[in-house]
Amino acid sequence: MSEQAENPQQGGETASGVAGLPADRPELAVGAAFAGGLVLALILKRLGR
Repeated sequence: MSEQAENPQQGGETASGVAGLPADRPELAVGAAFAGGLVLALILKRLGR
């Protein structure tokens, strides 16, 4: 067995680098980034008025 299998990474991060997202579903991370960008754009638009 490898050391990584015996000692899980600290901080709650998984092998994909994002806690809670499986490595075989990268489209979830892309969708979350897109949604976050839209929210940020709407906030900046309101602040610019």
